[in-house]
Amino acid sequence: MQRVPMTPAGKVRMQRELDRLKTVERPAIVAAIEEARAHGDLKENAEYHYAKDKQGMIEGKIREYETKLALADVIDPLRLSGKRVSFGATLRVMDLDQDEESVYRIVGEDEADFKNGLLNYLSPLARGFLGKEEGDEIEIETAGGTRAFEILEVRYVEIVLPELGTSR
Repeated sequence: MQRVPMTPAGKVRMQRELDRLKTVERPAIVAAIEEARAHGDLKENAEYHYAKDKQGMIEGKIREYETKLALADVIDPLRLSGKRVSFGATLRVMDLDQDEESVYRIVGEDEADFKNGLLNYLSPLARGFLGKEEGDEIEIETAGGTRAFEILEVRYVEIVLPELGTSR
């Protein structure tokens, strides 16, 4: 099995979601199945079939998160330094085509949220930045076409997520 890179905050978020699935969602769906069973004939009981399908999805998500957490390769940006972009880096870039500045952070697949500047390390944009340094001008092929960027700053700082407080 391949290691799953994630930041400390990403691991905390995934662990909390796993705990919620196990302690809130799983018991709730078990109760819903029992209630639907009480309504009689299971062959034509839509509530029962819906609840069983939802139970399957919840159990699948639990297995997925347990596996990813077991294979987690937690990369703490605070232990990294330098001016070269790598996993966990926060970078300030200038979109040379739009003359617009943006801040991105390179994170794990499950942490990605483009609208909030969190780039999946496997995405075309993140892959274009990886390995580059402050001052580099690069062109990146994206779904919307080729875009030109200049990397203005590379930092390695703690990730702070509003719903989690800090990543520690």
